[in-house]
Amino acid sequence: MKKIIIDLLDNGEVHIETTGFQGPTCVEETQFLKDFLGRETFKRLIPAYFVRVKNKIIKKYLQLCG
Repeated sequence: MKKIIIDLLDNGEVHIETTGFQGPTCVEETQFLKDFLGRETFKRLIPAYFVRVKNKIIKKYLQLCG
């Protein structure tokens, strides 16, 4: 199951974590959040990022407001 986990810290930092994604799709699927929230200050890629993906990915977006 694919998940995007968002942690809002008391100091104003936002941490975005993904699970269930393979290859660079995790970065692609969270780009809308990074565009909305502003400048990215740190990125840590996990081993799943480096997995080669052969199937075509279909993006689905959820409406955040309204």
